Amino acid sequence: MTTHQSAKPFPPVLRDWVAQHLPGLDSGEDRSWPRATSRVWRVSAGSRSAFVKISPSTGDFEREVAAYAFTAAHLHPSQAPRMLACDPQLRAILSSALPGRVVRDLPLQTATELRLHEDAGRLLRRWHDASAPATSADRAAVQADMDDQEREAADCVEHVRPYLAADRLALVQDAAKELSGLAQALPLVYRHGDYETRNWLFDQDSGRHGVIDFATAAPGVAASEFRWLFGALWPRRPDLRAAYFTGYGRPLTADEERLLQLLTVRLGVSYLRNGLAQAREDLVARGHLVLDRMAAHRP
Repeated sequence: MTTHQSAKPFPPVLRDWVAQHLPGLDSGEDRSWPRATSRVWRVSAGSRSAFVKISPSTGDFEREVAAYAFTAAHLHPSQAPRMLACDPQLRAILSSALPGRVVRDLPLQTATELRLHEDAGRLLRRWHDASAPATSADRAAVQADMDDQEREAADCVEHVRPYLAADRLALVQDAAKELSGLAQALPLVYRHGDYETRNWLFDQDSGRHGVIDFATAAPGVAASEFRWLFGALWPRRPDLRAAYFTGYGRPLTADEERLLQLLTVRLGVSYLRNGLAQAREDLVARGHLVLDRMAAHRP
């Protein structure tokens, strides 16, 4: 995590709560992401350190608490932090600190990157394989989400039509028609939900890879885990994709590949529409980049 230029103050009520579980508390350093809803501090008591987070919503808090229980049962302590305490009234979670640094933008040699991405794929496969059988409620929630994403893609079509070439527009229209049906045909797993390099840690001393931030962990289609990597990283680094799926242990099926493409299209067209509505050139450029990459991709 990165610290804001203007650090978020450590709330006294949170400090008091942390001190109950980390006796001798002597510091709290802002480690939030640069967005309003992110509130994370690194806390220390002498040589001991931990992280405390205030979840932005009750849903985020409940998902994260459940995921901490899941990772404690299925992942090694070097692969995921352990929850030390939680408080639903504060929506606060105190967790152990993993060694290492956030992978996004971390300068690494190619051989190290390839090994790291293979390890990341292996860890995620272990996570997915530990999933409990999906319930009818899980399936209904996932379908409702896919229906929403279909509707969002359809809503974007008229807003972005004048700004897209025919092949890009056709992909958006495909997303508006195919997402729900593709998802219905695929099995569900318990997903991390935000499994990208900003939530990977790499410890250069040990060579170990770990994962953090479980607020979006929930049942879903496995292919949806790869959306950020697919849209942002793998088009320019196919070697990292190959290493990742070597670790994951299997390639995507044709239906998974198509679903992943169209989920990424939906994300890209949302960037574009919001950028146009808000006159934000950065979002417009990001949307075009994602859609250009998806048009170049042939499942």
